[in-house]
Amino acid sequence: MCLIKKDGEHMPRSKSVAVIGLGYVGLPLAGLFVKKGCYVVGIDLDGRKIKRLNDKKSYLSDLEDREIAALMESGRFTPTTDYAAVQSAGSVIICVPTPLHDRKPNLSYIDSAIQNMLPHLQSNQLIILESSTYPGTTEDYVKPILENGTFTIGENLFLGYSPERVDPGNKEMSIAQIPKIISGVTSMCLKRVDDLYSAVFKEVVQVSSPRVAEFSKMIENSQRLINISFINEVNLLANKMKVNLWEVIEAAKTKPMGFTPYYPSAGIGGHCIPVDPFFLSWVGMQEGVPLTMIHQAGLINDMIPHFIVHRVADLLSANSIPEQGANIGVIGLTYKKDVNDIRESASLKVIELLQHRRMKVSIHDPVYLEDVRQGTERFSLTAKELGGFDITLILVDHSFVDWKQVVKHSRRVIDTRNATKHLSDARIVRI
Repeated sequence: MCLIKKDGEHMPRSKSVAVIGLGYVGLPLAGLFVKKGCYVVGIDLDGRKIKRLNDKKSYLSDLEDREIAALMESGRFTPTTDYAAVQSAGSVIICVPTPLHDRKPNLSYIDSAIQNMLPHLQSNQLIILESSTYPGTTEDYVKPILENGTFTIGENLFLGYSPERVDPGNKEMSIAQIPKIISGVTSMCLKRVDDLYSAVFKEVVQVSSPRVAEFSKMIENSQRLINISFINEVNLLANKMKVNLWEVIEAAKTKPMGFTPYYPSAGIGGHCIPVDPFFLSWVGMQEGVPLTMIHQAGLINDMIPHFIVHRVADLLSANSIPEQGANIGVIGLTYKKDVNDIRESASLKVIELLQHRRMKVSIHDPVYLEDVRQGTERFSLTAKELGGFDITLILVDHSFVDWKQVVKHSRRVIDTRNATKHLSDARIVRI
């Protein structure tokens, strides 16, 4: 079975792709394939996403409405909630979430995607898993499910793993420019994956097995977790010694070799860094090799929101303002600058802790426009509203904020992201 062009001609199944999961990974990937001339069906069980796409509207900060309109008007993209569309594709790419439950892998989304597509699979299709997961998932978990008596991997069904490497908010490097790690369960599987991805990515990097590809994703984000947690821990000492760690980092960056800058924050967030390392530590425990640095980094990361709230309390106390009922304006709800994603955002934890101490919290975020957490209200960056807060707390350094005006109209500012680095004002406390 094949997809149908608008003019009624048949499209070879080899040039058609089904992308399961239309989030930060799946939708840009679908768009890339469309740009390269492929016919793509995008499958997502969230009907709201499908409606937004059909209305030519974006729900991702990295894609503008005009880009979604161009995608929908290309005639080569069909969004749907119906898994039956899988049978029309030569290749099926799974880009669904892989959350943690009690810091143990939760593969329910992968399992659901496979179970839903199984009745519609066709002989000789290529299946690629892109979801971040622990080493061994593709071969030990996915492969046995697919080999249900009808298919044999490497003979009449082909299976590979390729870790996603999207960087939300990065406007300088497109998804096609990021080297693409690929693997296959068999040599023929690898060839099929290579044929598909070489046509759309500037560079593909073959590795010997899905385990290597899965491990590579885990180690990339584990390294980032450890380094970010380290710099956040060091910032505790810098604050104690009244040293500006941002200035320290700028000085260290002048070394032309060996130093990679990481910066303080309210804590790690997003779907990758707070999650992926614990897939690796979990499998390490199964293998009898506990990865203690990941565990320790996680503890440090969990501590940082508490540190920020203590600094808020200290500043209130220094100005004889009671904690209970103190009015705090928080700027930044998302996990990352200029990205409208709040998954695992440290800001949410900070807000929760502030509310636990009975402070009144209001929120401003120019890129996350959905409903905010219970007990909070939104505010605008007007002189009147900013002037009504006891403290303005900067948790995310969004580009769309006039920081000079924020400082000018605020009584006191705590800046956790160095957003006010070019300003000199006694009202600013940088941590």
